[in-house]
Amino acid sequence: MDTAVKYDIEVIKEEARQLIHKGLVRRNQPIYALCQYIPGRDWICVELELEENDFLLRDKIIDLLGREDWDED
Repeated sequence: MDTAVKYDIEVIKEEARQLIHKGLVRRNQPIYALCQYIPGRDWICVELELEENDFLLRDKIIDLLGREDWDED
């Protein structure tokens, strides 16, 4: 039985945004830092999705997020 969650790029981006908002990761950390917060059995799916979207694990999280809107200045 395969119970792995399907991670598309938008889900990965949202997960990264939430982790940044909670202060668990920083924008300047490599994308690989997200692996601490994604179950090991699902990480391979995340890696494949990142690769399909031309991201490397050493790229910064901010590269993954792209443009961000700010509520406050």
